[in-house]
Amino acid sequence: MTGSDVERAAAEMVSALTPHIGRDWEAKAGSLDWTCWTTAAHVAHDLLGYAAQVAALPSDGYLPLDLRVREAAPPEAVLQVVSAAARLLGTAVDAAPESARAWHWGPCDPGGFTAMGVAEILLHTYDIAQGLDLPWLPPAGLSALVLARLFPDSPSGPAPEVLLWSAGRLALPTRPRRTTWSWRVSLTP
Repeated sequence: MTGSDVERAAAEMVSALTPHIGRDWEAKAGSLDWTCWTTAAHVAHDLLGYAAQVAALPSDGYLPLDLRVREAAPPEAVLQVVSAAARLLGTAVDAAPESARAWHWGPCDPGGFTAMGVAEILLHTYDIAQGLDLPWLPPAGLSALVLARLFPDSPSGPAPEVLLWSAGRLALPTRPRRTTWSWRVSLTP
């Protein structure tokens, strides 16, 4: 995965949600306890945090920084912040050598941060779409890339649905919805 995958995922989010900026973004985002607005701000926060990790390469913890999106920002502005943070992460991972390692509950390579960034965008776009009552599924190609990197033991099936199942968002026909899950990012398989 490369930085362009992060930017492509962010473009998908913006494309899916921008036509619906007039809806109630204070609605609960799917099964999350957050609002749609807070969930979008969370995506930007994580993308910026991942970019900072890759740029600074700390080996033993997260950098002491947080992104705070102003509470008065309308949904379209929050989506612009997501796009900006996605570009920063994309630039950081593309500039880092494959041998670079930064801390994310252990050593993580740039590809792991890329996959986590794409996953954050896709999964939380789904959550927001659920909160806004929109029929949206993550794109198959990006979903397959995330599954291969973060959920290598996932079951077979359509990549968007399997990704959502892997991250506890829905049940599959032969598998109940997961109540606990984690992804594996430490090093490239």
